[in-house]
Order: sequence, then structure tokens, then C-alpha cells
Amino acid sequence: MTGTPSVHASAVRVGDRAVLIRGPSGAGKSRLALDLVLAGRAGQLPTAILVGDDRVHLDTVAGQLWVRPASELTGLIEVRGLGIRRCDYVTEAVVGLVVDLAAPDAERLPPPESLSIELNGVYLPRIPVGIGHSPLPLIAAFLSTTAS
Repeated sequence: MTGTPSVHASAVRVGDRAVLIRGPSGAGKSRLALDLVLAGRAGQLPTAILVGDDRVHLDTVAGQLWVRPASELTGLIEVRGLGIRRCDYVTEAVVGLVVDLAAPDAERLPPPESLSIELNGVYLPRIPVGIGHSPLPLIAAFLSTTAS
């Protein structure tokens, strides 16, 4: 997985799979990453640990999408109001969910085709989140419920 270009995203391993967080600058990627880590510590979610904030590398290996931090940002997370902070991290994880913040296709009752995405040849579940909506409850619901 060396030499792959970095992408503008954050990632947190929740349980045994990573949540890949994408969105435009200022959409709340770092905030959601921190919220996931804190929810894991509080027992609201499975154990959650940072993979990378702001820039990550993606690579497909054996039909799975792997994520790892950009080397210069390893173990760092932006906390609005405090600046750049150090935190525990893992060096890689398999992506199990993609969350798109400020997604133009976010809807109250999204069509099934908007709830999955193909990245680097791997099909993954996806949550499109509209501007002004909190993504954390959606992720918790995804992890704790099944589709009807």
C-alpha cells in the first residue's frame, strides 16, 4: 500500500471496520471523527479509534478497501477551538462504511441506489448526510439496525 495518493477524508475504525468520512472543507469530517472516538469511549458505539484525519490513503487488496493515515498526519486530529491534537490511532483498517457529509443527494427517505457506492472497485454501504444534519445518529443506527 505504499505510493498511493492521499485523498481528502478522515477515517475511524469502529469495531472491526473503518468509517470513511468524506466531504468538502469545513463540512465536519474532523468533528465526526472525534465524535465517533468519544462515542466509542462512552460505550455508545463499539470501540472506536482514529485511523487518519484530513488526508488518508486508500488501496484495494483482495477485494477490500483499506485505509491508512497520511504519514505526516499520523496520530493527529483537528479539534475546532483547540487546534491540532495528538490521539491514539491505528495504522490501517478495512473500510466498512462511507459517510458523505454535505451530500447533495441526501434525502429523508433515500433511494436504495444512494445507500451504496463503488470506490476503487469495492462496493460499500454509504450514508449521504445533508448540510445541517447530525451524522452520528445515522452511523449509530446503521451499526445497530438492519434494513427493512
